[in-house]
Amino acid sequence: MPAPVLGLILAGGLARRMGGGDKVLLRLGGRTLLDHVTGRLAPQCAGLALSANGDPGRFSGFRGPVLPDDVPDHPGPLAGILAGLDFAAEHRPGASHILSVSGDAPFLPHDLALCLGSAAGPGGSVIALAASGGRAHHTVALWPVGLRGDLRAALAGRGERRVGAFIARHGTVVVTWPSEPVDPFLNVNTPDDLKLAEAALAGRG
Repeated sequence: MPAPVLGLILAGGLARRMGGGDKVLLRLGGRTLLDHVTGRLAPQCAGLALSANGDPGRFSGFRGPVLPDDVPDHPGPLAGILAGLDFAAEHRPGASHILSVSGDAPFLPHDLALCLGSAAGPGGSVIALAASGGRAHHTVALWPVGLRGDLRAALAGRGERRVGAFIARHGTVVVTWPSEPVDPFLNVNTPDDLKLAEAALAGRG
């Protein structure tokens, strides 16, 4: 298991399929998606940060820094991951990794950090990815802070935008979780997904 990690919640999407706005502020079972994700992730990490652009005041209930992209043109999740890596390097010197998760995944596993950290091994030099249902989830991953220089070069120098393409150039290990009875990485991307999450939450009691 690597040293204590910084948890990074990615909340920079435009939520077009939900009609716009901040998906993480949608309510599920009387709580925001951000509250659900925070509740799952906080016990597993040495601190949390939120990747989001715009006015940070709309996340006033979040106890942690809100990190905007410092790469122009909103290049997507990789920019948020870079912001998290930079923050960890500058403000969390004891954290060798960050654990990124999607801000719209309310059922994250309680053993996410433990299992990814164990798979990464003592040196923790590879990217450890979460998977379920036969596919890897590129934005749910354990990232070594030492990758930040190469990631900045990929974004600013090579114009890289696809998370999977960046990951493919580095050593990786994949950890799979069962997708039944509920996929722990269910993303709330559409109104139908929100209904599915509501049904899953009710089924869990």
